[in-house]
Amino acid sequence: MMNYGRMRNALALTGALLLVQPAVVWAQAAPPRAPARPATRALPATGAMVRSYVAQKKVPGMVVVVGGPDWTSANAAGRVATEATASPVTVDSLWRVYSMTKPITGMAAMMLVEDGKLKLDQPISDFIPGFKSMKVLTDPDTSLASRPATRPITVRNLLTHTAGLGYSIVTKGPLLKEYERLGIVPAAVNRQAEVAMAQARPRSLAEFADRVATLPLIAEPGTRWSYSIGLDVLGRVIEVASGMSFEQFLQTRMFGPLGMRSTYWTVPQSEKGRFATNYAWAGDNLVPVDPAATSVWLSPPSFPYGGAGLVMSAGDYDRFLHMLQNGGTLDGRRVMKPETVALGMSDLLPNGVAFGGVDGATGGQTGPKMGFGAGGSVYLETLPGRPAKGTYGWGGAAGTVGFVDPVRQLRGTVMVNYFPADRFPMRDDLVKALASDLAGPLG
Repeated sequence: MMNYGRMRNALALTGALLLVQPAVVWAQAAPPRAPARPATRALPATGAMVRSYVAQKKVPGMVVVVGGPDWTSANAAGRVATEATASPVTVDSLWRVYSMTKPITGMAAMMLVEDGKLKLDQPISDFIPGFKSMKVLTDPDTSLASRPATRPITVRNLLTHTAGLGYSIVTKGPLLKEYERLGIVPAAVNRQAEVAMAQARPRSLAEFADRVATLPLIAEPGTRWSYSIGLDVLGRVIEVASGMSFEQFLQTRMFGPLGMRSTYWTVPQSEKGRFATNYAWAGDNLVPVDPAATSVWLSPPSFPYGGAGLVMSAGDYDRFLHMLQNGGTLDGRRVMKPETVALGMSDLLPNGVAFGGVDGATGGQTGPKMGFGAGGSVYLETLPGRPAKGTYGWGGAAGTVGFVDPVRQLRGTVMVNYFPADRFPMRDDLVKALASDLAGPLG
């Protein structure tokens, strides 16, 4: 049984990929399930790498999908669980994408910017009055002593993790205890952990945001990058600004128009046969943390977690990325303007704030010079063996990765489900395989 502390530690270790995906982003993509199916392209080295990971029992199953503007390559191997009776992995298998939810939430907010219902530098107190008078901790490590904030939290701050908000996977000290006491833990791990988490957690996005507003910040808004619950709070801003629930907005404006039919906040019982079990490495043993047959994701969450709440297929995540790659259209349907997509995939960090990668202690890595866009990182330079300048994307705690490289017109998705995400050098292996397949260095 996983207690609350172990759950947090697991997410902290695996949250690496949530934070780190920049180094990972260059090795994946996905195949559209659209009426107009693009041409396929063979990537033999990538396929061999996927099969080798399964054959060496590094993963029970894995999907890597890579696509250009008019071609797609999908490589899948293994099963959705270690049992011999488990379903084979396909592009329609279901995976916990955790923080790969963040770019989806970020781009949903950009839709409202396009509509004129949000402005990047608009105070979020316009939508959630509780954030009108925030306080900032004066000694975050030892106390909850605070002073009045001198700047408001803005939509830009929520999008880029510069609001001064914390996160239970990285925050420490007295503020972490307050987050836990008030149930500011917008994520699911398994049914055992959920027993304690659900008792404390708010029952709606509105209540969640209002509770967050009662707590002090770890830094003055707009002055520091710190991984946070900003995208979860943004879900409530989207609700108020749009006049509909967060789930309804995404379904109406994104999932429905893009034909994303395998994207769930709650996995239907009828679909659990294609749902992957989530595992954790304990030494050299792969231990099931959240078996698909009894998964916590088969029951509705306390509220929709805009930072870590979705279960998706590789095919569906690819449709989202393909839309971004195409400048807001897919299969002849426009869901965003090209300039809105470009803005969301650009560096939106406030002046004077830098994003330097992730602390290796959480399993993360540093990369080339990076900025931060709407819920995902943005490469600010091109280096050998790395994505091109302008590449946008993010990853998930259980090892998933998604990216769009607008310079090379390449998109990618990787689906696996295990903790910790950096158990194997998957990113480097994928980069090498893709370099071979695409006939040239990735830099």
